[in-house]
Amino acid sequence: MSLRALRSSLVASASVLGGVMLPCAAQAQNAVTLGEISVVSTSPVGAGGGNSSGAQNLNTLGQVVPTAPVGPVRLRGSEQPLNKIPSTVETVTPRQIDVDRGTDNILATFARETPGVNLNDSQGTANRADLNYRGFTASSVQGVPQGLAVYQNGIRINEAFGDVVNFDLIPPQAIQRIDVVTGNPVFGLNAIGGAVNIQMKNGFTWQGTEITAFGGSDGRTAGYLEYGKVSDNWSLYFTGDGFNDRGWRYENPATIGRLYGDIGYRSQDSEFHLIGLAARSFYGAAAATPVDFTHVDPRAIFTYPQTQTTEVGSIQLTGRVDISPTWDLAGNAYFRRFSESYVDGNDGNFEQCSSRSSFRGFLCFQDDGFSPSAGQSQLAFRNQFLLLGQQNQRIPYRANIPYGTIDTTQTQATGYGGSLQAANRDRIFGLPNTFVIGGSVDAADFSFKSQSQLGVINPNLSITTDPNNPYYGNIPGLGTEMIRTLGAIGIAPTSVQGSNLYLGLYATDTLDLTDRLSLTAGFRLNYAHIQTRDLTGFSPDVNATNEFFKVNPLAGLTYQFDPALNLYGSYSESNRAPTPLELACANPNQPCLLPNSLVADPPLKQVTGQTYEVGFRGVIPSFLTGGALTYKAGVFRTDLKNDIIQIAVSGNAARAYYTNVPATRRQGIEVSAEYVVNPDLLVYANYALIDATYQFNDTLSSPNNPLSDDGAIFVKKGNKIPLIPDHQIKAGFEYNITPNWRFGLNVSAFSSSYFRGDDSNLNRKLPAYYVMNFTTKYQVTKNLEIFGLITNLTNNRYATFGTFAETGAVTNSLSISDPRTTTLAQPLSVYAGLTYRFGPDPVAMAPEPIIRKY
Repeated sequence: MSLRALRSSLVASASVLGGVMLPCAAQAQNAVTLGEISVVSTSPVGAGGGNSSGAQNLNTLGQVVPTAPVGPVRLRGSEQPLNKIPSTVETVTPRQIDVDRGTDNILATFARETPGVNLNDSQGTANRADLNYRGFTASSVQGVPQGLAVYQNGIRINEAFGDVVNFDLIPPQAIQRIDVVTGNPVFGLNAIGGAVNIQMKNGFTWQGTEITAFGGSDGRTAGYLEYGKVSDNWSLYFTGDGFNDRGWRYENPATIGRLYGDIGYRSQDSEFHLIGLAARSFYGAAAATPVDFTHVDPRAIFTYPQTQTTEVGSIQLTGRVDISPTWDLAGNAYFRRFSESYVDGNDGNFEQCSSRSSFRGFLCFQDDGFSPSAGQSQLAFRNQFLLLGQQNQRIPYRANIPYGTIDTTQTQATGYGGSLQAANRDRIFGLPNTFVIGGSVDAADFSFKSQSQLGVINPNLSITTDPNNPYYGNIPGLGTEMIRTLGAIGIAPTSVQGSNLYLGLYATDTLDLTDRLSLTAGFRLNYAHIQTRDLTGFSPDVNATNEFFKVNPLAGLTYQFDPALNLYGSYSESNRAPTPLELACANPNQPCLLPNSLVADPPLKQVTGQTYEVGFRGVIPSFLTGGALTYKAGVFRTDLKNDIIQIAVSGNAARAYYTNVPATRRQGIEVSAEYVVNPDLLVYANYALIDATYQFNDTLSSPNNPLSDDGAIFVKKGNKIPLIPDHQIKAGFEYNITPNWRFGLNVSAFSSSYFRGDDSNLNRKLPAYYVMNFTTKYQVTKNLEIFGLITNLTNNRYATFGTFAETGAVTNSLSISDPRTTTLAQPLSVYAGLTYRFGPDPVAMAPEPIIRKY
């Protein structure tokens, strides 16, 4: 197909699809849309500086971008029409994010509408839930094994120490589009389940000035300012926002502040952007609660304080240059600073030293779950659990005291790197062809410090460190800092430094064998060098250098029968290197109080994956009463070798270690459709089956599992991986009651899933649940819009996360008899707000092509 023919096809698609979208409310003054959203960047670098190439700016309804390219539309970089991508792509647009505006949370949009996505809220704060896609996780919680690569403007934002992803530090209003891409090893490490590619707005793609303010349940107040402008060849985009509420549980506040800016320059053959981000979040009471407590009070929490503060700052230079009519060069360079601190009150799991030790009458760490090492005497084994302070002082034991700890951690990382990519669209043997080659360097220096202070659990579940306690009297040793055991086992202060170096080299080629059949092939070489160093002397085995290397291939075919039917199929491989956290916490005899300790590290193997995917998709422009129907259906399977999982140990639900297991599998079916009748109605529905299973027979540790055999559970091939529902259904509609008044209703339903720690599938599950939301907005004037949102409309009581805790007395007046702990979901909540768009005549953002549902 020639460039002229391609341009004609894309323009025709834009014209047809533009007519079926809802033109109701103005989105931004002089705004430019996403453009032809069927064009997807298939590498992190994308098309160039601001992801605002001509191909992505077709749907402007006659608006003129001063520096927009003229002449034939040119695809740049790794941009490909979606019908040539041999795997699934899920896209989230600003219109979809706008529906969930009152949540100020892009995870809510994923959970509401994207097939294959469920959330696990382990912290009781919706903004920091775990995102599970096809059974793979992107989480903000240190210690959760990560299976998704996440990019923002072409840079990898999985943080250096534990590969965590902080979606809450990305301002939702600044997002231009999000693509979830599967089966593509070009996205590098962690893309075993897929990659989340986030493209942000810039002044070329969004112009105007608007302010939004909203609030509602649980004392929520929030708002943002957004500004975009083009002047000759220059552009400016800026947004700043703030968010605060007290949470729906006790001691559960949340505060977020974010600043984002982009300065751009564009000429006929080049585009460059300087991008900056600064964000900070604060949360409290981040943990699950025993069901014994939530049955009495749904707002109950466990021990506190539990606070988390996260800060990130980054600066990035990105751009592209057209070298010739068929060659272009794109790249980026970045500097990123990350800091995270926890203050966490926990059960201490201390007891009087054993009568078989030399220290009877003093405080010791519980020795349950530990065994003597080869040749170790019983006396030496018992003595190593003696608790010592910073000056090596012993701590007298006092009976009937519910000892606890206040654990503090500090993680810091400084990352820097960049990528460079060249793309060529010369013909090969007279056939249209797209060739992309690129490389990336990501380096980081990190540090991790932790220490525990001896405290006591008060009857109100607060943990304090003053020896003169109002409930229990004087407690010797309370407040002792930097506590550790004599053998540095179970609990010890930590100070670790290290560095990461990730290198990647990739190439892909898409050849149009005919006008309908396209072949894609490629590979990525991944190299990881991870070095850690213990500064305390307590854990010398942390001192290690680990290297991982793998070449991951990709091959796929697509066949375009007509615009209504596109077939695709692919095979790809991927890998994930163990994170520094996992490498430093892989010894079952020295488990980590996650994320509070790092200890010895028997070597972990890298995770490798094989993904198979086939399906079909299409768009029917005139369906039934003249509406447009987009649809897709597909099946997938990802087989992992040496998957890394977290294993609990006896004595403390927070202590765990990491280990490789031989094999796991995620496979499933996804079916989705969206129907739009111009101009009043949009309806969508989708279904996903996610079958996530272990593919081995072995014994694992799960000491708090009530059906374990002395702490051991027996996992069999075919057992379900916990916290992943088999079935999910999502559906909703939006309808214009009048030209200015729009409302919508949506529902998401999920089947039951097993508790974390029930890998042998013997206990009763987390129950199935559904959540229904209502949304509305009204255009009061051409400048003023008011909106409302009700989440959990039926006030359904459910939990998306559950695990097990040790039973027994917590304080002298409180005890746990049921080992299950859950985080109850947010109850019915109501939010309302307004948006004011400045200017005498705001222009609606151009409609978005519904082809995004491919």
